Amino acid sequence: MSQSRPLMIVCGLGNPDAAYAHTRHNAGFAVVDALAQRHAVRYWKSEAGAQVAALDWKDADGEVRTVLLAKPMSYMNTSGGPLSKLARAHRVMPGQILVIHDEVDLATGEVRVKVGGGLNAHNGLRSIADKLGSRDFVRVQLGIGRPPGRMGVADYVLRELKGDFLADFEAAVARACDVTQDLLTTGPPSDKF
Repeated sequence: MSQSRPLMIVCGLGNPDAAYAHTRHNAGFAVVDALAQRHAVRYWKSEAGAQVAALDWKDADGEVRTVLLAKPMSYMNTSGGPLSKLARAHRVMPGQILVIHDEVDLATGEVRVKVGGGLNAHNGLRSIADKLGSRDFVRVQLGIGRPPGRMGVADYVLRELKGDFLADFEAAVARACDVTQDLLTTGPPSDKF
C-alpha cells in the first residue's frame, strides 16, 4: 500500500467520562491531548459526535495543512460512528486517518506503527473498520501489556492508574506523541502490515 496522501485526521480512542481519564484504555485520548498541548491547541468543538480541534502542521516539504484531532465521545466500542461521519464530512479517505489506541498484545510502554491488517479483537478498531468499510487506516499502538494473574482484560484496561504505573503510562504517551508527530511530518511507512 503506498501512501500518496498525507494524514488528515488523528483520532485517539478512549472513553469520555472523567472516571476513565487515567486508565490504560484511554491511551488514545491521552496521546491526542498531549499532541494538542505540545502545539498550544486549545479550541475544541463538538462535531459528528466527537471533540475536534484543528492543528496546522508543516510536513517534510514545508507544506502546511490542517490536521483534525479527534476524540469520539461515543465510548470506545462505538468509535467508528463519529470517526466515519467526521471523515465523510471532510472528504478524508481511510488511508489518511491515524488511529491511536491501547494494545494488550504489546509490552507495556512499547509503541508500534501499523498500517491496515488485523484488529486484534479490539472493539474500537472493529467499530472503525466496520463504519469506514476499510482496515486501511494507520495505527499507533501503545502497548499496555497483558493483565496480571487472573484479572480480566476489561478490569485491567479500565483500572485507574496511580503512582509509578501512571508515571510509566505518561512516559509511554509522550513516546507515542513523538511517533505521531513523525508520522504527520513524513507520512506512514508503506511496509508496516
